[in-house]
Order: sequence, then structure tokens, then C-alpha cells
Amino acid sequence: MEKTINIFGDSIAWGAWDDMGGWANRLRNHLARDPDNYLKVYNLGISGNNSDKLLERFNAENEARNPNTIIIAIGINDSQYINSKENPRITLQKFENNLLELIDQAKKYTQEIIFVGIAKVDEKKVMPTPWDSTKFYDNENVSLYNEKIKEFCRNSGLMFVEMFDLLDESDLEDGLHPNTKGHEKMFLRVKDYFIKNKII
Repeated sequence: MEKTINIFGDSIAWGAWDDMGGWANRLRNHLARDPDNYLKVYNLGISGNNSDKLLERFNAENEARNPNTIIIAIGINDSQYINSKENPRITLQKFENNLLELIDQAKKYTQEIIFVGIAKVDEKKVMPTPWDSTKFYDNENVSLYNEKIKEFCRNSGLMFVEMFDLLDESDLEDGLHPNTKGHEKMFLRVKDYFIKNKII
């Protein structure tokens, strides 16, 4: 089988804080070991991306690679707020609109579209973040955006891989990004989901 898989996301999809390149690169390496398949997996995660930024490049990235499968792991940076919850980086309504636009674009290339949910944060370390005292993440907000993705997938008949229940504080390097153990847990959940749903 020949197949092209595009994985979109932020620094977590890109693989920050993991020597093996994160859960997405672990998935790529796992699939590359299958001698019966020719699977091209592109990790298109970019640090700092939210749904607005992803939309700016989404169509061009897919047009260049013509994927059979599109994986979208976005939302943690959308849930971020600046100084107060009344000032979200991306409002929940705008996030929903962006999801609709992403799907409209994705369906030009494939019907096999998978969303990877958002993982919890360690609030003690990211309220505020150590790299910018004006930026905050909290699990109440993360849950709202994660539930919006889940609801969107359910209503649109799309696949969804839950991550909110998976990681604990020991799996997070800086309160936001998974460490090596956390990325391994995420990879295993995505891999098991793929096998169960006969994607690989």
C-alpha cells in the first residue's frame, strides 16, 4: 500500500522536548518499519501555531503533497489567553469557524481526516508561562476547546483521538509540552487508534 499522511499542528506535534521528535515522528518511524507498505509521513507541526496560523498554510501544504490522510493536532495555543480569560488568543467561536474552514479545505484532498485532541497542562507552571508572564493556559479553557473539537468531529462524522485524559504532571516538561514519556504515551494512543480503525 502506498499512502501519504500529513500531520499538522503546533510545537507538540512538531516534537518539542523529545529527542525522538515527538509522537508524530515516532509514528513516522513506526510506519516506516512496515515492509509491505510505502507510507510517506510528513510532520508539518510548527511551534506556536494556532488555527489562524495553520489556515494560512494549510491548503498549500496539502496541495504540495496530495495526502491520503490528514491529521490535525491543533488547539492548545488557541486556548491560551493574554492576561485574562476575557482576552483569548482565539475566541471559541473563531476557533469553531476555523475548524469548519480547515475541513472544507481538507476534503478537497481526502475523506480520511483525523483530529488529535488537546492534552491537559500543569497549571502550576503555565499560569503564567515561564517564557512570557502575560500568557496563560488553564485546564478549564483547554477542556472547552478540546470539547469543541470533539463536538465538531461528532457532528461532522470525523475521527477523534482523545488526549485530555492521557497525560499527568509527570509527563509534562514545562507544564505545556510533553516530555519523552509523554510523547511516547501520545504515540501509543494514536497508533492504537490507527490500528483499531484500520487506517494502517
